[in-house]
Amino acid sequence: MSKIKILVVDDHPLVRFGVINQLKTSDDFVVVGEAEDGEDAIAKTKTLAPDLVIMDIFMPGISGIEATKLLKKKFPSTRVLVLTGFENEDYVYQIIRSGAGGYVLKSVEKEELIEAIRAVMSGDKFFSPRISKLIVDNFIRKAEGQGPAMPTGDDILTKREKEILALVADGLTNQLIAEKLFISARTVDTHRTNIMQKLNIHDVANLVRYAIDKGLVQSKE
Repeated sequence: MSKIKILVVDDHPLVRFGVINQLKTSDDFVVVGEAEDGEDAIAKTKTLAPDLVIMDIFMPGISGIEATKLLKKKFPSTRVLVLTGFENEDYVYQIIRSGAGGYVLKSVEKEELIEAIRAVMSGDKFFSPRISKLIVDNFIRKAEGQGPAMPTGDDILTKREKEILALVADGLTNQLIAEKLFISARTVDTHRTNIMQKLNIHDVANLVRYAIDKGLVQSKE
């Protein structure tokens, strides 16, 4: 029986190292490569032809969600399992719509990760127990008529994300925002990716328009 070929995608080398080491303990798997962002994942999938891509959500450039959509379009037979630290209903539904086969938290034990891989490779969906609870709780709230369980629009942005969105709309670069808020430019980039994914807006012009519509900044016209 041939081994399952896996590509591990995460922008943090230490996370990739930990996942790869866990996978090495199973005779069923072989890690054929690793990638540090969505664009790299697409390129590596083309050259390495993995059976499964283990994908982080938030990375510089192309996010894991967008990368998954592109992978499923270009390489429909390749399975995708999302491995993330975020417990968020909106992300779960975006991941499902992107074509991924599962959503597993980075706090997962090795046994659950292996179970998730085997389930996804069998064509089943797999969610970490806490993610499954989010989905079930959302369904119950809707069934009981308590309104939408998932926040929408600017309600899903954190205070920091709104602050960064306003500065982006004012035309500040990542470096200038970082200096103004006393954080790293990499952290700013991560926040920008999160904002774009939450709002489903993927260009600066529409981010600016959104910020103006929500009163986060004043129109310069």
